[in-house]
Amino acid sequence: MNTNIKTETVTGNMPEKKFSTGGLTATVWENQGKSKTGEEVSFKTVSFQRRYMDKDGEWQSTSTLRLNDLPKASLVLQKAYEYLVMKDMQNNNAA
Repeated sequence: MNTNIKTETVTGNMPEKKFSTGGLTATVWENQGKSKTGEEVSFKTVSFQRRYMDKDGEWQSTSTLRLNDLPKASLVLQKAYEYLVMKDMQNNNAA
């Protein structure tokens, strides 16, 4: 299987990192919130989508996958996981 993985790093009110191949994308987000005790906390989430062109030529998004999408979905989600684990390890080592 010949699969190219694209990565993109962005800042600001944008996704932190995107991993994509073909029409499949896993996006890492940094979120701000409050803990149960009311403290400000930062946490990461990952969203996933598949982009496709409908019969009218319009681009659509879905989280539904076809059989052939599963290996690529696994790959981009694994890359997002690796990114988060490595970043967490770097943050722990810096502290």
